[in-house]
Amino acid sequence: MQSNILPKKFLIKDKYEVLFFIKQGAYAQSYRVRDNNGKLYFLKLFNISKLHRTSFDNEGNLLEIRFLKLSKHPNIVKYFDSGEIIIEQQKFAFLVLEFITGETLSDYLTREKHINSYEVKEFSKSILNGLKYLHTLADPVIHNEITLQNIMLDLSGNVPIPKIIDFGYARFFNQSSKTYNKEGLNPHYLANECFNNFFSPQSDIFSLGVTMFHLLYGLPPWFSEISNYRKDKVNIEDTIIEARKKTLPFPEINEVDFDDQLINTIKKALHFDTDIRFKSAADMLEAINSNSVVENTDEITLQKSVKEESVKKSFSSIAKGKGFESIAGMKELKEQLQLSVIDAIKNPEKYKKYGVPLPNGILLYGPPRCGKTFFAKKFAEEVGFNYIYIKPSNLQSKYVNATQENIAKMFEEAEKNAPTIIFIDELDALVPNREGDLHQMHANAVNEMLAQMDRTGEKGIFIIGASNRPEKIDPAILGAGRLEKKFFIGTPDFEARKAMFEMYLKNRPIDFGINYELLAKLTENFVSGDIELIVNDSALIALKEETKITMKILEKVINCSKPTVSLSEIEKYNKLKLKMDSDNVPDTSTKRNPVGFKTNNK
Repeated sequence: MQSNILPKKFLIKDKYEVLFFIKQGAYAQSYRVRDNNGKLYFLKLFNISKLHRTSFDNEGNLLEIRFLKLSKHPNIVKYFDSGEIIIEQQKFAFLVLEFITGETLSDYLTREKHINSYEVKEFSKSILNGLKYLHTLADPVIHNEITLQNIMLDLSGNVPIPKIIDFGYARFFNQSSKTYNKEGLNPHYLANECFNNFFSPQSDIFSLGVTMFHLLYGLPPWFSEISNYRKDKVNIEDTIIEARKKTLPFPEINEVDFDDQLINTIKKALHFDTDIRFKSAADMLEAINSNSVVENTDEITLQKSVKEESVKKSFSSIAKGKGFESIAGMKELKEQLQLSVIDAIKNPEKYKKYGVPLPNGILLYGPPRCGKTFFAKKFAEEVGFNYIYIKPSNLQSKYVNATQENIAKMFEEAEKNAPTIIFIDELDALVPNREGDLHQMHANAVNEMLAQMDRTGEKGIFIIGASNRPEKIDPAILGAGRLEKKFFIGTPDFEARKAMFEMYLKNRPIDFGINYELLAKLTENFVSGDIELIVNDSALIALKEETKITMKILEKVINCSKPTVSLSEIEKYNKLKLKMDSDNVPDTSTKRNPVGFKTNNK
């Protein structure tokens, strides 16, 4: 776009007269204009042909205009008008905003040279109020470019009022990560997860943390000279990530109001781990207002979110216990596992002799809170293997290649302590279907899992996955030689419910004549947590009445209770089980190489 497309005195909509050109951007120009009443405005002119495809919504509307029409907050620049015009056979969009008498934070810092901590706090409060508004809209908006250049200070009054401007990179939080365009963004202000095309309210908070640090010390944190990498985005990001591995210094500032709370607030905002970073703008506001104490994280260096130690913490020694004897009911499931899995693990040579392939792992699926985790632990006890319990959060990372490395470390740790059962809870969150709208880092995680799962039996590793949503798991994970055996764990059967009442009522003051069979009959479709709650509520009633837990109390509580898993959910899972059962039918048409557990020949 060439300079000064709109000449002086050019009229837009017969209402806005161009006074003068202000600046040139990558895809837009800005002007000062005035209306027929002499009121001043800021006009942004977009060259539609040069806008990134992600700048539009599904109806072809320019998102920046849509966001500003939507936003009404004193700390966000005010929208007045918008439209389209044709100039020399080219289509342009225009946006008319309030004219702010003042300057950007960048200009203010250049002019003042130093901004004291009191001003930093006050400016940050206003910005956070604006972000809080955006993030809590019915359809939350992420600004994605909170920088010194995109905060205007309204200097028309006695007190400077910061206003968030320029929504060119803003996106709805629920939009696909494919709509995250980083072209032209200052990487020093981007949270590490943004390098993987992931944006959220927490990434806006990170950018504000950078802004606060920049205002205090004159440079962004972990500042790197990246001028030599302008054409290589990957190297720019790698350079910044490498710099962030170093401890971030906070030089002392001789000010009365400069305290540890402010430093700890900035540290927390800048933390690489989103679990430690402020969860919301409201949380950070509380910290800046000193309404909540912020502890020193002391972990401001960038590192992988999960290290080898996290897998070691998940590791337990040889699983000892009664195994399946501890599980009441589920007779059919235990018999299936005994025949198709446990016997094969315990007698691999026998199965090899008959050419029966040994399973690499199994999938346990069904409604939530139905005992999949408990069953997996008892399975480990039954076969006498070491046991590693893993949740996706133990392995997933927002950082480049870190999730793959964590998966590799998990398998390495399992092999060191073989024979080992790896139990992965919520498997669908770790290895989702790659055919969906998936982040690249998730696709990489699936590929790494597939690579690691090949021939794990030969390394003494057996995998158990658990999921409430097996249909969301990548099909390759459930294919031959991997988790090809699927077992449904539904709501507890009659015998299991009876045993649960006996277990939860044990060692409590109970009356004679508790009919456990009737209790089990009355609680069809109730899960373990439901039954525990019934017993706890009954115990509380007995405590208040200073009596023993009676059958009458238990029945009364049951009559006032509903199962966690609804009938519609049970029906849904029954249909899913039919599909999974058909997938479990062995394919004898082709022979594949057996995968199983190695035996030590003595």
